[in-house]
Amino acid sequence: MDKTIEQQWDIEVRSDNKKIDLNWKELLACRDLIFLFVRRTFVAQYKQTILGPAWAVIQPFFTTVVYSIFFGNIAGLGAAGVPNFIFYLSGTIIWTLFANCLTHTSDTFIGNSAILGKVYFPRLVMPISTAISQYISFFIQFGFMLIFLIYYLVSGSNVAPNWYILLTPVLLIQISILGMGFGIIVSSLTTKYRDLKMVVSFGVSLWSYCSPVAYDMFSRSALMPGSKFYNLYMLNPVTPIINIFRNAYLGIGEVDWFFYGISWITTIIVAAIGVVLFSKVEKTFMDTV
Repeated sequence: MDKTIEQQWDIEVRSDNKKIDLNWKELLACRDLIFLFVRRTFVAQYKQTILGPAWAVIQPFFTTVVYSIFFGNIAGLGAAGVPNFIFYLSGTIIWTLFANCLTHTSDTFIGNSAILGKVYFPRLVMPISTAISQYISFFIQFGFMLIFLIYYLVSGSNVAPNWYILLTPVLLIQISILGMGFGIIVSSLTTKYRDLKMVVSFGVSLWSYCSPVAYDMFSRSALMPGSKFYNLYMLNPVTPIINIFRNAYLGIGEVDWFFYGISWITTIIVAAIGVVLFSKVEKTFMDTV
């Protein structure tokens, strides 16, 4: 007598050709793998370096010193009444988180082709773990910033943290999603167009000058609210995030909630486009890398 035996499979390979085929439950089930890759990425970043994780503080420290001297003291582009060092440090660390999420995830397919071509797991695990790993360096830098913030508060400097500090987790999540979104878009396109890989590094550098990192936009008449360039400048999705972050910890500048909402809309759109492209390319990228 024939008996029908139903077999249950952990992985099902289908022949359908959907534009996007994401299994979010499978991705969630791989959370242990994500944190394993987070550890791997962080260790690899500082492996065989003499100073190790201290580089997470050294890099923003010297960047801040250079900004303070040349942009703050010489060019006079800092914020009025606020110490240049804490002003530039606050902008540098939040920008660095965004830049690192973008640049490191932009190398997802090419940089990890060896492991992606041999082992199956949800491919989004790689850029997600890469973005999360950037938080480790950020929190080291953030603690460094808090030390100086406390110093300036005790010394009576004109810094005034406010309740917007409570928005810090939201700002960090948003800027990392934004960076990862742009990163996986670039990663998806570089499987065919390698020129984009060359564009990323200097493109991010140019972007930093289009954002209020090295200067205070509210001290520049051409960028103040109501000026002819204000609306255009605020359409940069990173600008409202940096402004709120600085306002929260230093009490300077203005918070424009309308453009912050636009920033969130842009973040969601960029992330969605990135996921769609990533899902499409992951099926065939081994033929082109």
